[in-house]
Amino acid sequence: MAKAVKMADIAKVMGVSTVTVSKALSNQKGVSEELRIKIKQQADKMGYRTNSSLYQDRVKNNASYNIGVIVSGRFLDQYQSFYWKLYQEVATAAVQKGCFTMLEVLQTEDEMNCEMPKLLQEKRADGLIVIGLLKADYLEKLNEYAEIPVLYLDFYDKNRECDAVVSNNYFGMYKLTDYLFKMGHTEIAFVGSVLCTESITDRYFGYAKALYEHGIEVKKEWVIEDRDAQTGSMEDGFELVLPEKMPTAFVCNCDVTAGIVIKKLKAKGYKVPEDISVVGYDNYQPPGVSEVGITSYDVDMREMAKRTIRNMIRKISGEHYKQGVAIVTGHIDYKDSVAPKK
Repeated sequence: MAKAVKMADIAKVMGVSTVTVSKALSNQKGVSEELRIKIKQQADKMGYRTNSSLYQDRVKNNASYNIGVIVSGRFLDQYQSFYWKLYQEVATAAVQKGCFTMLEVLQTEDEMNCEMPKLLQEKRADGLIVIGLLKADYLEKLNEYAEIPVLYLDFYDKNRECDAVVSNNYFGMYKLTDYLFKMGHTEIAFVGSVLCTESITDRYFGYAKALYEHGIEVKKEWVIEDRDAQTGSMEDGFELVLPEKMPTAFVCNCDVTAGIVIKKLKAKGYKVPEDISVVGYDNYQPPGVSEVGITSYDVDMREMAKRTIRNMIRKISGEHYKQGVAIVTGHIDYKDSVAPKK
């Protein structure tokens, strides 16, 4: 049996990257029309079979897609089980479309060493979904190595054009902060390591927008780190430190962080929400995080998962789809952690 032609084989002959070949064959932006034509001609000459032709074979044989999913192990600890729930929604959405998912948990050392997922090495998947932000150099190698469609979930890559599905981080945090103003609060702190992830950064700017609209400047001492900036860990020796001068409300970049803030406030003798109000993000409160129901921006995980699977199927089959970052809007879930300012 003749060996199947890969994108890497075409790239080697053409003297371009695998990413360039992928973009040319899938009619994405970033490749000149002249080069696109040459790459397609070379692909035909070498006998390369596109995803679309492979898809037709699958349809004839009533086959379905195998969709690989990778997530960093650091996102699946007891404080980050939001991503486990998100994967479950992805798996459910895939089954509803007649597809199957295969989860691979990426170990920290593999991410640090840029070791590619076994799903790719063993060519077991037709497409790959990455849940949660990975190291920049790892993502760069992943995009060079992968010969199948790749889609990001709950983050996007600022360094390159990508297909991703994210929640409305900026608008969601803006709405939460504005809600605190409506409850009479004007001294509001933000808890989240800005620039650690695109999501946290976007949420910070949503918070800042609400403050500026109400004529209040951001206070540096009220922008509080909630994780190690290098590793992203919220544990492993990292400790969240509350400010010396307390605000009347805290806007936290996620519910886990909000739960930590509430526990620290309680240890200092403050009551939530009687003394200080706290809001979170994600509306996913794992057991034991907080005894108080946290008012939060509800991330529509089900819709995010459906959008991800729908776009992935279209990418694999060669159908038209809206490329780029898709933003899914949620809503505020009002609970017990906010009270009017006294």
